[in-house]
Amino acid sequence: MRPSLSALARTLGLTAPAAPGNGLVEDGHGDGLGLPRLGPSAVRVNARSLELPAGLCASFVVTGYPREVGAGWLEPLLTYPGRLDVSLHIDPVPPLVAAQRLRRQLARLESTSRANAQQGRLADFAAEAAADDAAELAASLARGHGRLFRVGLYLTVHAPGAGVLEGEVQRVRALAASLLLDAQPTTFRALQGWTTTLPLARDTVGARRVFDTAALAASFPFTSPDLQPALGDTPVLYGLNAYSAGVLLWDRFAQDNYNSVTLARSGAGKSYFTKLETLRLLYQDVHVAVIDPEDEYQRLCDHVAGTHIALGAPGVCFNPFDLPQDKDDDTLIRRALFLQTLIAAMLAEPLTPVARAVLDRAILAAYRARSINSDPRTWARPAPVLSDLTTQLDALARTEAPDAGTAADLSARLVPFVTGSYRGLFAGPTTTRPAGHLVVFSLRDLPDEVRTVGMLLALDAIWRAVANPDDRRRRLVVVDEAWTLMRETEGARFLYRLAKSARKHWAGLAVVTQDAGDLLSSDLGRAVIANSATQILLRQAPQAIDQITDAFDLTDGEKTFLLSADRGQGLLCGTGAGSDRAAFTAIASPNEHRLVTTDPAELAMRTEHHKTTAAMNTEADQ
Repeated sequence: MRPSLSALARTLGLTAPAAPGNGLVEDGHGDGLGLPRLGPSAVRVNARSLELPAGLCASFVVTGYPREVGAGWLEPLLTYPGRLDVSLHIDPVPPLVAAQRLRRQLARLESTSRANAQQGRLADFAAEAAADDAAELAASLARGHGRLFRVGLYLTVHAPGAGVLEGEVQRVRALAASLLLDAQPTTFRALQGWTTTLPLARDTVGARRVFDTAALAASFPFTSPDLQPALGDTPVLYGLNAYSAGVLLWDRFAQDNYNSVTLARSGAGKSYFTKLETLRLLYQDVHVAVIDPEDEYQRLCDHVAGTHIALGAPGVCFNPFDLPQDKDDDTLIRRALFLQTLIAAMLAEPLTPVARAVLDRAILAAYRARSINSDPRTWARPAPVLSDLTTQLDALARTEAPDAGTAADLSARLVPFVTGSYRGLFAGPTTTRPAGHLVVFSLRDLPDEVRTVGMLLALDAIWRAVANPDDRRRRLVVVDEAWTLMRETEGARFLYRLAKSARKHWAGLAVVTQDAGDLLSSDLGRAVIANSATQILLRQAPQAIDQITDAFDLTDGEKTFLLSADRGQGLLCGTGAGSDRAAFTAIASPNEHRLVTTDPAELAMRTEHHKTTAAMNTEADQ
């Protein structure tokens, strides 16, 4: 059966020239109006197949379905190793029409059952099962728990030749039969079957079945049979299922809390995976702040036009006297209290009550010298710097007050941070404001002597953004190599506070560390894990696997998988309601890989390639 060319053109939405007499449907280079032509150059329509320039194809319509399905039940078809197009057409049924049809169907099934009973026939178990299903659907529809949809499932098999196509058809039909699906060929409708599986959103076959909401949701191609997560507005592709090759999506903001913990040995790909999730969350308008001890996020930050603050780098200043943008009545007081904590970290010892009182007077005097007081209208004026504080301390030291000696001592001990070796970070006003959709605080350039101080500044800026009541939005705080932060008292205190209260501020904490032993052996580490609804385990070292097994209640199979996992392979453990576990392999596009990789060999090769290209361009210009 060969349809006319005009019929094919109408089916594809095209305008075609007159059909040649050899039965081939041919396509020219335009429609006479200068518009480009879409579709293949030629199509031969047979009874059960189509001949295309690149090979043959045969289409099938699914007419029979199993009574019950589970999540991801279409996955074997979606992951078929050959070329198989799967098309799912969905039309919602209006609730009023659905209720009327269900009522008629129930009446028909009940009538059949009573007629069989009156005439002494054996019970029709299939009809009874259908009646039960219809009654359940009617009850769900009446309560508003679900809806009905008309769904059509179509398959198109491609092959380079007729002999190969026959074998592929048999394998696909056998696979469908194993799923209790009855796939029938679109005999004498091969053209309509093929166009139905094209991405045109047109069902030209019209073979539909009624699905309820649960069955349709189970047909969604991005569900995993191993994991039953709650998906909200920010699902992120984590990778492919390590065993079934299905796609694994996860939404941390749809879980009980938004925190996560990622544990892995060095080189297992934990930072690579974390940067991938960070990049994909940025697509969802999630604001991300990163504590980056090794400056691994700079390329990613520069590519997405984020804010990169290299604390300790030459010319980078971060003024701790800057007042936050929120306009609470106690903002100035809270800033003065934080400055006392910061000065104590600079001096590497707790402040005595007398020193704290002297410092409090000097801080407020430094603000008054810049005409800043408790009036919020004055907070937009330039804030004082650390040298202004030592000026006020020196002024107190020249008085005859009993605490003048304490003021002089404080001023003398702050000299290295004002005019000495550590002045770089505090020498002037802030050079880069921590604002934007991605803020990265790099700690690599901070000397060990001021690392605690710089880290405290970064954590304070992050907490002010998270806790700002006037700017509520989804946020994620990433702490990479968290073991470096947990060694510091203030850093450990920050992690504990954020893990406990981040959810109240619509924020999540992502803790990434390779030192699983320290995390699991401390009260802070156990608190972070207990408050993390998302737990990700990548390849583990044999020395730590027993502790990991006990902490996360791993099975022998999961333990073996984590010991032998390749780079980027891991185990996602969800602790929310209805969640389970799934092994996955993280995947990245070539562009994403270029942004997130930190492989030294690859980066060196890329740098050498750039140098070679630049040298060749220079020679060509000369």
